[in-house]
Amino acid sequence: MTLSGRLWSANADLAADALAHPFIRGLGNGSLNREIFAGYVAQDAFFLEAFARAYALALARSSDTPTLIALAGLIAGVADELGLHNSYAARWGIDMAGVEPSPATLAYTDFLLATAATHALGVTLAAMTPCMRLYAWLGSSLDAGAAGQYAEWVETYADAGFGSLASALEGLLDQHADDSPAVSEAYRRAMRLEVQFFESALPL
Repeated sequence: MTLSGRLWSANADLAADALAHPFIRGLGNGSLNREIFAGYVAQDAFFLEAFARAYALALARSSDTPTLIALAGLIAGVADELGLHNSYAARWGIDMAGVEPSPATLAYTDFLLATAATHALGVTLAAMTPCMRLYAWLGSSLDAGAAGQYAEWVETYADAGFGSLASALEGLLDQHADDSPAVSEAYRRAMRLEVQFFESALPL
């Protein structure tokens, strides 16, 4: 099994927690309150901008042309994802200007940017891969037909194109990371932060 495959399997418990989370269940069955979804979209857009910057820092550390080109393509994928968020904002009246990040959002973005700024490329890729693979897995695990007003969200992450981006990032992880405690810890911390991000979207 590849390193990325082993890391995903080792964190199956957190992936299951995400799928079972009330926020994801509400998306999957269309019952999630629209105001909660609007808040999530604004927070996720803030997160995605930081995610793109982390990719850019990883790109700056790349030492070969194929990795540079692959990371540039992944940054373009984030731009497409932000386009989806902007379309939600336009259609649903979501205010994306001056978003105040929640503590959970900041915890995740600070972790990603600090990792990308101070660690080797392999550790950075380990910190970034869970977001892509988890969303692809959630999209494929949900039924767009049952998601109602959130069908577009499910379809976006279930799409083969998004899955290919996740696979490309996993390929870079396999190429540049070693099977070390630092890599395992970065991957698991990112998975925990994903679950906490969903948790923060729901009112107390």
